[in-house]
Amino acid sequence: MRPVTGGRGAGAEAGSQGGTAGWQNRQMRRQMSRQPPSGPAASRGMPAAVRLFLGYALAIVAVIGLSLRFIVDQAISAPVSGLGVVVMALLAYTIFTTTLVIQRKEAGRGLALGLASLTIPGVPLAWFTFSGSPLGLVLAVLMTILAVALFRGLTGQRVRAWLSEP
Repeated sequence: MRPVTGGRGAGAEAGSQGGTAGWQNRQMRRQMSRQPPSGPAASRGMPAAVRLFLGYALAIVAVIGLSLRFIVDQAISAPVSGLGVVVMALLAYTIFTTTLVIQRKEAGRGLALGLASLTIPGVPLAWFTFSGSPLGLVLAVLMTILAVALFRGLTGQRVRAWLSEP
């Protein structure tokens, strides 16, 4: 085999079937290291708190999607309603925040904490909506667990390291 030298004509020769492989077609040497990599790229998998947040955001989008029939019915009688504006703002905020978190942007963490703060009014809402039955207590406890898990997870070091893109 004849080695390809540098220059402008080397690419044409390397591309032909009779020519030799150019520098871009050489095989890479693999360096097998037994030590795990370090730094922000070391966290290969998505942290559990981010998965929980994405599930929470998906639930918000699903609830908004189910309630859109009521919003559209209101829009027939009045083109602009307070509830419609709030729901559309929440939908836009949720989609934008989820997009930033999926792209691993640093700004997504603060917006995710803001979206997670909606669990706080969910606790008394669940308690007082079903106050006559044990279901209210169960739902309030579940909302409290979700709120604590989201806040503790999103403020943790793994999430901070995972959401590292500027």
